[in-house]
This record gives sequence, C-alpha cells and structure tokens, in this order.
Amino acid sequence: MWTQNYEPVLDRLGPSALAAAIPILILGYALGIARTAAWKASMYALLAALLIAWAVYRMPPTLALAAAGYGAIFGLFAIGWMVFAAILLFDVVVASGRFATIRQSLAAVSPDARIQALLVAFAFGAFIEGASGAGTPVAVSASLLVGLGFSPLLAGGICLLANTAPVAYGALGLPIVTLAAVTELPEMSLSAAVGRICPIVGLIIPAYLTVVLSGWRGARQVWPAALMCGATFAACQFLVSNFIGPQLADILSAIAAIVAIVGLLQIWQPTEAFQLPNGTAPTSAALSGRASRMERSSVLWAWMPYLLLVVLVLLWGASPVRRHLDQVTIRMTVPSLHNAVERIAPVVPEASPYPAIFVFNWLEANGTACFLAAVLSAWIGGLGWRRFSSVTAATAGRLLLPELTIAMLMALAYVMNYAGSTATLGLALAASGSIFPFFSAFLGWLGVFLTGSDTSSNALFGNLQVVSARALGLNPILTAAVNTAGGVMGKMISVASIAVAAAATGMPASDESKLFRFTVWHSVLLASFIGLLSLFYAYVAPGLMPQ
Repeated sequence: MWTQNYEPVLDRLGPSALAAAIPILILGYALGIARTAAWKASMYALLAALLIAWAVYRMPPTLALAAAGYGAIFGLFAIGWMVFAAILLFDVVVASGRFATIRQSLAAVSPDARIQALLVAFAFGAFIEGASGAGTPVAVSASLLVGLGFSPLLAGGICLLANTAPVAYGALGLPIVTLAAVTELPEMSLSAAVGRICPIVGLIIPAYLTVVLSGWRGARQVWPAALMCGATFAACQFLVSNFIGPQLADILSAIAAIVAIVGLLQIWQPTEAFQLPNGTAPTSAALSGRASRMERSSVLWAWMPYLLLVVLVLLWGASPVRRHLDQVTIRMTVPSLHNAVERIAPVVPEASPYPAIFVFNWLEANGTACFLAAVLSAWIGGLGWRRFSSVTAATAGRLLLPELTIAMLMALAYVMNYAGSTATLGLALAASGSIFPFFSAFLGWLGVFLTGSDTSSNALFGNLQVVSARALGLNPILTAAVNTAGGVMGKMISVASIAVAAAATGMPASDESKLFRFTVWHSVLLASFIGLLSLFYAYVAPGLMPQ
C-alpha cells in the first residue's frame, strides 16, 4: 500500500503547496490569460497533475493512471450523462415546436430580460438544483435563456452566477447530509449553520444579477422584483434550513420566489423595457400581447417536458423509489487503485485505506430521469423514433468536446485527490492561524473548483475544517458550514460547470475561456464575502451560530 505524503518537498508545507498548485495554475493561465479552449486547458492541467503525482509525490504511475481513469469514467457518467440528458430534453422541446409557446408564455409574465433572468436562471434554476443538482440547473436554465434571445456567453454566465444561492442545499440537501456523515457533526446543526450564511447570499444575488445584466441604472428600474425575489427566497431558505432540515430548503424557497415574482408582476411592471447588450430584446411587446391571449392548455402542453422533468426528478429522489432503483446498481472496485492508497492524519482522523469504488447507478441517476423525460416528451410530441434518433445523434455530436472536457477535469481532480496534492493545498490554507475562518471559505471554494461538486468538496475537506477549528479553539460547526457556503462560490468557475454551460448554450470551444473570465472575479468577490461573514460569526457574534 502506498502512503500519501502531504509535505513531499523538503518536508515543508509551503514549497509542497506551491508544487501541488501547478496544475491549477496551468488551468487558470490557459483559460484566463492564454484563452485556450477548455478541453485543451484541461488536458494540459491533467498532464501536469500526473507529472507532479509521479515526480513530486512519488506516486506509482499505475496508481496515478488508475486514478485518472476512475475520475474520467465518473465524470462521463455522473456529470456527462446528466448534461447530455438535459440538453437532449431542450433539443426535443425545440424540435417538437414547443419552445415558441414557452417563449410566449414567459413574455406573458414579462417581456423584460431582467425579470426573465430572475424567473428562469434564479428561481427555476434553484428549484431544479434542489431537486437534482449535478449540473442540471445550469444546463436547463442556460438553454432556455439562449432560446429567449440571450447570447450564449450571457446566458451561461448569468446561470452560473444564479446557481450560487441554492447549491449548498442541492439534490435534496445532499451536500449537508454528506458533510454530517464525514464530520460526525449533527446534521440539523450544520443545516442551521449554513442557513445563517447562504440566505444572506440568496438575498443579494437577484439584485447582483440585475446589475451584471443591465448595470446600476437598469437594476434600479427592477429593484422591486429583485428585492421580492431575494427576500422571499432568503426568508424561506432560512426558516426551512433552521426548523425543518436541509432536504427541502431549495425546493420550497424556489417555489416561494416564483410565486412572489409572478404575484408582484400582476400589479407592477418595469416602466422601461430592457434591451439585451446585442441590442435586441428577448421578446417584443407584440409577442407579449399574443402571449396574453394564449390558452392555458397550450401553455401547459408546451411546458409539459419540464413538468415531466420536475415530476420524475422528485420521484427519483424519494427514498422508497430510490431504494428500488438502487437494486440494479452495479458497484465495481477500481483495479489497482481500491484500498491501494493510505490516507493519514490530519486529513483523516486515523490512517486508513482510500477506497475506489465506481458506483454505476444507471437507473437511479438523475440523468436517467431526465433522459426518460426527453423520451416521453418526444413520444407525446409526436416526433417519432426516427426523428428522435436524429435529434439524439445531433445532440451527442455537439457534446463531444464538452464531454471530453468533463472527463479530463474529473481525471485531474481524482489524480490530485489520490496523490495527496489536494490535501496539501487544504493543509496550507488551514495553517493560516487566527484568520483561518476567512480562508476556510476558500478551502471549500478550492474543493468545488477542483471537483465541480459541493458534495465532493465536503467529503474532501469537511473533516480537515473540523480538525483545524478544534486546534484553533474555533466552533467546528461554523468552519464546516463555511466549507459548504464558500464552496458554492467555486461552482461558477469550476471548469466542469463551465463545460456544462458552454454545451447547453452551444458556445464555441474558442469562447469557453470568455465564460471563465466572466465569472472568475465574481467568484473571488463572493467567496471573500463568505470569508468575512465567517470572521464575523467567529469573533464578533459567535453566539449566532449553533454550538
């Protein structure tokens, strides 16, 4: 068994952390400065990670390659399958002629792009996040916004920004449930702690979106909608997370926000129509007039694919159904890797083998629910199997490069995890002393940037947050919660998320670096805000956090 070493360079943490960061620096340079396509940037970073694992961490090449293969397969199925199914659903909607009616129905609520962004990217996206997670909300919402007239870059960027508010409670609270299991802290206490951080973000994100979309002047014109959306979502998320639990925090908050926006628009509309940056409105006033005369049955028929998606995803998430679906799940140990790596303290409480078990939950996966929604929508819409097959083939062809990107990014994350370089970076941040509460947000941020998942970040760094907090005399529930809340801000710059957004919007590979540059500073700013909140709870008002 090969044992991880978290200080392989001169037996010191600082130089080791610099070496561990090389693949990330290469990825950031390639995307943010060299403007390289995401799949090429991911390939360069993966090759660097393999080289660092072998030359610096002395990881046997067979283990490093096995970790890369494990990550690539996980990325293709767990994430790639969901992305393919979500975009296929949208393509089926377009091919069946339903999207024109969906456009008109949204225009009936408001022809204003800012309001549509709040409804589609924030509220509807939060509902899908709460029900399934795994990249689904960005894929679904971004494709809808492009259909409404948003540019691919703007649609992808807005949806990535909007997805910050609900991620901590995504997939029926899975990040919190995982955090509780890893840290052995009470699930309800963690839910409440996160529920005293993330609702503050949920309160400001709708206004933040409108500023990004239309500037300060444009945001002032729709402040009632942004305030109503944010306040309703935040209040509901706080109450549910603190008094009910993490499972329904997003779903109930999203429904409340949608109802609040639609209700407000019955008595108020923006006085000035907003034009998108390309000079065209997503829908015209004439289109809005036609939409107002549409029959409810035609609107319901047009939205049926997404209603099916919601029903199936909720059904897939129900415990009794999930238990039955899980009966056909195939669990396979990864050859040469399973229990062949030993993790040691302080990353884990005591030295233990690092398991590597690929869970092929082909029926239980949310991607399967989404694919079934696409199949049923094609059948109900009368596409026919030949046309549906043609649409499916076209979708698959369009997603080749994005799927390759996702596979290489997950390979990169798994190589760094199994080599121990991710733990080195985490330990370096945890060594920041009294300002650790601030950097604990960036520890979660780093975890999600690397893995693309708040759940995975909690599994990776949750225990390290607790160990560091206890060593410094801090509240471990706070730092564990901040790992989740800070991690949320890394979601928008995770290259896996960017690949999902680019695929959903039909963005050329050459433009993916623009999406990274669009979101990176927002990500750092919002993660810093979480860090400041963490300092406030740690030293100014510690009594406001569960103990």
